[in-house]
Amino acid sequence: MGRSYQIMMLENKVFSCFVFYSVLLVIKMYIIAIITGQVRLRKKAFANPEDAQRHGGLQHFREDPDVERCQRAHRNDMENIVPFLFLGAVYSLIGPSLAVARAHFLVFFLFRMLHTLAYLCVLRAPTRSLAYVIAQVPCISMAVQILAAVSSYACSDFIGDRFNL
Repeated sequence: MGRSYQIMMLENKVFSCFVFYSVLLVIKMYIIAIITGQVRLRKKAFANPEDAQRHGGLQHFREDPDVERCQRAHRNDMENIVPFLFLGAVYSLIGPSLAVARAHFLVFFLFRMLHTLAYLCVLRAPTRSLAYVIAQVPCISMAVQILAAVSSYACSDFIGDRFNL
């Protein structure tokens, strides 16, 4: 059974390319979670009283702007990478050219990396906003192409039944 999945991935080069960039993005999300924890420890700013007690007392049960910045970067990743994972997987199945698909995945990956760098290193505006917008372009493109590929299947019976077509 495991072998058939391996063959499927190797035969669909677009899907393999998607998996490559998706795994890199998930690793990036784990790294941001680790960075958040390290900043929390360094700043002694804990979200739970039991953690604060363990690290010096309840005075460390507090918010910190640097920890919050890391959390916002992580939250933004979850809000954007999770939809990419769905869109990219489905997009891989509709038969796009490898070069075009790779461009979609690479642009999303690079600009999400830039977005994270801009967030964590407090780069000058509008770097983060531009990175966010540019990373959305391949997602919108994939969504439109997916809808175009499946729309005839989603609506044909409904429209035909309603209008006697």
